[in-house]
Amino acid sequence: MKLIETLLNGLSIGSTYAMIALGYTMVYGIAKMLNFAHGDVIMVGGYMIFVTMSAIANPIIGLAAAVIFCLLLGITIEKIAYKPLRGASPLAVLITAIGVSYLLQSTAQMIFGSAPKMLILLDLGNLEFGGLKIPVYTLVTLGCSVVIMIALSLFVKYTKVGRAMIAVSEDKGAAQLMGINVNGIITLTFAIGSSLAAFAGFFMLLKSPSLTNTLGAMPGIKAFTAAVIGGIGSIPGAMVGGILIGVIEAISLTIPAIAPYTDAIEFLILIVILLVRPSGILGKKRREKV
Repeated sequence: MKLIETLLNGLSIGSTYAMIALGYTMVYGIAKMLNFAHGDVIMVGGYMIFVTMSAIANPIIGLAAAVIFCLLLGITIEKIAYKPLRGASPLAVLITAIGVSYLLQSTAQMIFGSAPKMLILLDLGNLEFGGLKIPVYTLVTLGCSVVIMIALSLFVKYTKVGRAMIAVSEDKGAAQLMGINVNGIITLTFAIGSSLAAFAGFFMLLKSPSLTNTLGAMPGIKAFTAAVIGGIGSIPGAMVGGILIGVIEAISLTIPAIAPYTDAIEFLILIVILLVRPSGILGKKRREKV
């Protein structure tokens, strides 16, 4: 029974990581850049939920407000910070992303202070089957994550905009010659990724009601790890990587001898997988054009 509870908890944690990883994997797959400020968009979404809940005690309205705000924030960041760097070196983009990350954290600290804010969204209780006790938020998080992953996969595969995203991912120049608005597709990708970050922030607060300006820092790094393990640029890979990291984390935390080294174990697995399969579990090897 304890093992089943641990696995379900791991699936819940992993599905949250997967939602965050999608932002990394989509932006990298289409724009070929790593948006390390993505984890801090989660934190911004969390504070937006906090502000909305303080005025209107309705978690659904809070989530909707966070999604809209994070969507607009993602578009703004892309327009101001990243669009001028089209064609710049990867190092310049990386430094800019780190700068945006610290800017968001510092701004949140100036506005809300450094003390944690406590925010109880919903008390969903537990479900009991025999001797098995399952928190309802675990099932809600897992179910919503699966729905989001399926919807996004269908969107990319079967809609005109989704196929345009695939075209931009394969070859920006050719896509532009075919009449695709490359800049618009990249902006849309940032908007979708930032919206998913707001959902991830909601589910994180549903599990742990403590909100700080570093809320998304470590989850963002772990989600990036999950994206790389699954195969960065692959939507199913983000899900697989997120679930894998979540299950490993949940199991490690139940073993006292290795619990303090949980983060190290997760990053060690990243190193091992990259040594065995550099493209990730579901990633595809790309031929570089010269």
